[in-house]
Amino acid sequence: MKGVVYKSTGSRYDVKNEKGEKHLCRIRGKFRIQGIKTTNPVAVGDHVEYEIEPGKDMGVITRIYPRKNYLLRKSINLSKQYHILASNIDQVFVVAPLLAPETTTAFIDRILVTAEAYDIPAIILINKIDLLKDDTDLIQKKEELKSIYEKAGYPVMEVSAKTGYNIDKLKDLMKNKVSMFTGHSGAGKSSLINAVDPKMNIKTAEISQTHKQGKHTTTFAEMHDLDFGGQIIDTPGIRGFGVIDMEPGEIDSYFPEIFQKKPDCKFNNCKHINEPGCAVVPAVKAGEIPLSRYKSYLQILEEVENKGGNHFRTKKI
Repeated sequence: MKGVVYKSTGSRYDVKNEKGEKHLCRIRGKFRIQGIKTTNPVAVGDHVEYEIEPGKDMGVITRIYPRKNYLLRKSINLSKQYHILASNIDQVFVVAPLLAPETTTAFIDRILVTAEAYDIPAIILINKIDLLKDDTDLIQKKEELKSIYEKAGYPVMEVSAKTGYNIDKLKDLMKNKVSMFTGHSGAGKSSLINAVDPKMNIKTAEISQTHKQGKHTTTFAEMHDLDFGGQIIDTPGIRGFGVIDMEPGEIDSYFPEIFQKKPDCKFNNCKHINEPGCAVVPAVKAGEIPLSRYKSYLQILEEVENKGGNHFRTKKI
């Protein structure tokens, strides 16, 4: 039988087949991904083949179909191995509240770079918009954030799980697609999923008042069917986001506003730092490219060149 993995809890997997039936499955032997050392060979979103063991109500996964993309997280205890969070994603929603907790542009940029690299459409959700109220500083910050990313070509939507603001528009974007919500712990991912489809009733938790950080309410990535069509993958909250298997010369192509200026540079291999005839640096100075985006580009470029340690990584086959 063919099916899709909906949940992974270590050595057991919930697989939904083409008839809509769910079976608890295990794997026989070892599946290996070429060139990647992972702690889990099977991930949520994987398309697999499995068979039911004779005389048992347990399935055995016998084949994993090629993935169009997947997300990796560095293993906590095994520094040279990675944990696959999810695979085969149609779009990524970056859940980015301005407070409780605050989401930095550097964090957002790293997710967007990954999305650009693997052709995954990304949408930014400014969540908990109800908390802004009449705070002029926060409202100004919101408008600045929207300006930065809308100019780069990314959709930005203000939402509130608490009040239901723009939830219907969010549902329209998610219809008949496999969507992933990602963001910091406490960003409100689970609350938004509950808002778009109340039957989910996914566990949520309050923000820590001491550290102003979210609690990890989602332990494993899990896919859920939506009443209005499509699926949503809820993932554990993350505090760091890095990149893997990228070359220094391709990083600028993952920043649309920088890539647009690249043809005007004097040299094809311009790194946009201090090279003569660079078209990007003058654009930054003129305000055509936001300084925050340029700083993110430089940080990621340095990280890739130095092959530095990253906390959250992605890979496409």
